[in-house]
Amino acid sequence: MGRLNSKDVLALREMSAEEMTLILDTAESMKDIIGREIKKVPTLRGRTVVTLFYEPSTRTRTSFELAGKYMSADTVNLATTTSAVVKGETLRDTAKTLEMMGSDMIIMRHPVSGSCHLLSRVLKCSVINAGDGMHEHPTQGLLDIFTMRQKKGRVEGLKVAVVGDIYHSRVARSNIWGLTRLGAEVTVTGPSTLLPPMVEEMGVKVTSRVEEALEGADVVNVLRLQLERQKGGLFPTIREYSRMFGVNRERLARAKPDVLLMHPGPMNRGVEISSEVADAVYSSINEQVTNGVAIRMAVLFLLLGGGEAA
Repeated sequence: MGRLNSKDVLALREMSAEEMTLILDTAESMKDIIGREIKKVPTLRGRTVVTLFYEPSTRTRTSFELAGKYMSADTVNLATTTSAVVKGETLRDTAKTLEMMGSDMIIMRHPVSGSCHLLSRVLKCSVINAGDGMHEHPTQGLLDIFTMRQKKGRVEGLKVAVVGDIYHSRVARSNIWGLTRLGAEVTVTGPSTLLPPMVEEMGVKVTSRVEEALEGADVVNVLRLQLERQKGGLFPTIREYSRMFGVNRERLARAKPDVLLMHPGPMNRGVEISSEVADAVYSSINEQVTNGVAIRMAVLFLLLGGGEAA
């Protein structure tokens, strides 16, 4: 068994190709467990995992909770709206309190970039970043890459198009760092107002024409258009965005015939993606959800149960 080089999983930018591959390989066997009738192994019995989410989530939070339960860990879900956070308790004090109660791992989503790195420095227990501001969402990046590897048999050499709101997307950043490190060729596209400055320095190709990005693509990963950002006037209207950048059957025809279509969810159907392609045979959007549980089981296992770092 290999090992992760840290007690935490905070960002794919900080992770080596070998560590990512170890997580992906471990997730293969974890996916077998999810497919069983009885989804329970004793691997993390006696371990306590806390989910601490300062932002709404369905997929990520439930995915982590199920990952822990399938491996017999005790999982605790802390709702910040009913905790001492509303009384003014600081993030550091909240996390310290949870650690002193015996938590082995804290999985946190927070609106401020870098918040998980702060926790990792003040806590002895493991910290997993479940999304911090506009920074990263490493386990989503890993599950996306895992889905590509399962469907395509490889990551190296794949042509991957990432379409949409790159600027605000922590999913996009984790995808870019992970895919480029593993040898994929990444092209990003979206309105110029939704592309980060100097994004080329992340090792990707950039185009403002979605048709160009999709040309010959093996994989198309469509990002959620963050409608809450629309108030900022970053694009004219939702209808205009859909007309210019929405992924539909006609645009997807430019990709390879065996294209793999992905979306991190939740989808805005008819905006960034048409229902026709979202529900098509080449779509792996539902399978990404299953793969998310497998990846999170692998991360929990390597940090708490089966890696030398544990």
